[in-house]
Amino acid sequence: MNESATRCLVCGKIFTEGDEPKSVVRRAKKSSGNQLDRKPRLPEVRISLPIAIGLVLLFLVIGAGVVFALLQTTGRVVEPTALPSATLTPTITFTPTTTYTPTLAMSATPLPPIEYTVKESDLCSSIAALFNVSISSIVLENNLTADCFLSPGMVLKIPQPTPTITPLPTGTLTGSEATLAACGSIDYIVANTDTLLGIALNYGVSTDVIRQYNGMTSDIVVAGSPLKIPLCERITPGPTSTPTNPPPYEAPNLLLPADGSSYNTSGETITLQWAGIGTLLSNEAYEVVIEDITEGKGRKNIAYVTDTKYIVPMNFRPSDPAPHVIKWHVEPVRQTGSQDDGTPIYASAGSRSESRTFIWSGVTVQ
Repeated sequence: MNESATRCLVCGKIFTEGDEPKSVVRRAKKSSGNQLDRKPRLPEVRISLPIAIGLVLLFLVIGAGVVFALLQTTGRVVEPTALPSATLTPTITFTPTTTYTPTLAMSATPLPPIEYTVKESDLCSSIAALFNVSISSIVLENNLTADCFLSPGMVLKIPQPTPTITPLPTGTLTGSEATLAACGSIDYIVANTDTLLGIALNYGVSTDVIRQYNGMTSDIVVAGSPLKIPLCERITPGPTSTPTNPPPYEAPNLLLPADGSSYNTSGETITLQWAGIGTLLSNEAYEVVIEDITEGKGRKNIAYVTDTKYIVPMNFRPSDPAPHVIKWHVEPVRQTGSQDDGTPIYASAGSRSESRTFIWSGVTVQ
């Protein structure tokens, strides 16, 4: 330094009066020697770790925003297309319902025909009687003529009768039960002071009727016992009383002769028989219808009987020796009035029976 220097160029010290330049120079050299040996240092800034992380994130956000703005200006940013969300479709579950299985009814299966070779002395009537079938069924099955002409060696097809399924028996009411069910009754409880005659007079019914419908053996009644008073048996004053008819009867069950039976002897009688349907009333009967179906117009015989059998009149026998097919059935009927000549007028009182046939040949027996 110059001796006249007032400030140290190294340390910046300002010299005052009284300072010796040499000492100053010496001190300055000494101190300056130390300062010249050291390198200058940059200023240091210290921050904590959370602040540093926050600053890094801030810089990233700012950078991303700047990049997005630049891309948007160039048209490279495309708005995302919204994808439709899946819509759940409910699945309808059908609840199974109960299926009722119908009851199968039995049906008759027709049997195949039987082949038969005609012999020298065979006739249609004898073959029908042998196989228990009708002559008309043989004629129809083999396309024969009306006179049923046969020749030896001819092969016939004999139809077998279809088995008939017998229906299950049904409960049949007796005469008194049917009448009671048809006309109705009153349930009566015997009191302490009652007598059978007093009850009968009170309801207009005879004591015999009350005993019959209640199964009593005497006129003694016991207090507290029930009685049935049939209303249709009440005694109504007047010239006549109209009884109440019972419900319709079941169809009669035919017994004899068997279906397809053959009768050839001229003196032989034919008796038709069937099972009874119960006790008939005084105005009821069986209608027996017999018809010759072999003739063109057909002959018919109608009879009314109260018994369960009927003898076919001999004058109904065919007038020619050719076999005739006779058809018959039975039906319960009830008288509803009378004609001018007194002939009863009948109406149906139940179901008609099935029809049966039999073969009858010969001449009329006088």
